[in-house]
Amino acid sequence: MAVAIEFHFDLLSPYAYLAHTQLPALAARYGATLAYRPIDLAQAKQAVGNTGPTNREMPVKHRHLRLDLQRWAAHYGVPLVPPASYGSLRLNCGALYALDREQPARYVEAAWRRVWGEGGAMDDEGLLLGLAGEMGWPADDFMAYVSSDAAHARLRAATEQASARGVFGVPTMFVGDQMWWGNDRLHFLEQYLQSQMAA
Repeated sequence: MAVAIEFHFDLLSPYAYLAHTQLPALAARYGATLAYRPIDLAQAKQAVGNTGPTNREMPVKHRHLRLDLQRWAAHYGVPLVPPASYGSLRLNCGALYALDREQPARYVEAAWRRVWGEGGAMDDEGLLLGLAGEMGWPADDFMAYVSSDAAHARLRAATEQASARGVFGVPTMFVGDQMWWGNDRLHFLEQYLQSQMAA
């Protein structure tokens, strides 16, 4: 049976975006599947008492973070453009809609391309409609779902489940009960997969 890499993410996160530019290929190298787990990052942080200011509210840290992100993007050879806005609730609910249609990989890749790849506004109606069109989904149905109380409650429940497992940030990857947090921990994940293959 194929190993499953559970990938917890919020489309808000540039580090989750960067990790995802590498994860599909990493999974393929080891015959693993990638299981998409959208969560609400703010809720996950609150669950562990991380209620401080955002990075954008700390200019010194934010300057370094922007440089760090550009270094990682250059290392991976991928674009990285700060988005015009950061409201990811409906975008994340779109990942749940995609999961129901067994198309999470295509959706997440398309969403991140439009947001962190091209600098689009996460909460822009036109961006969401464009995603629905690219995926070949009925726009009205998609927009109704991502704006619904039911979808928002489902995302909250998914975040609570992730928090119960110890998820406090994104990207977080699990293989079984082993957990790795951060784009800069992919090499440790790969070492673990190598060891599992050798065993």
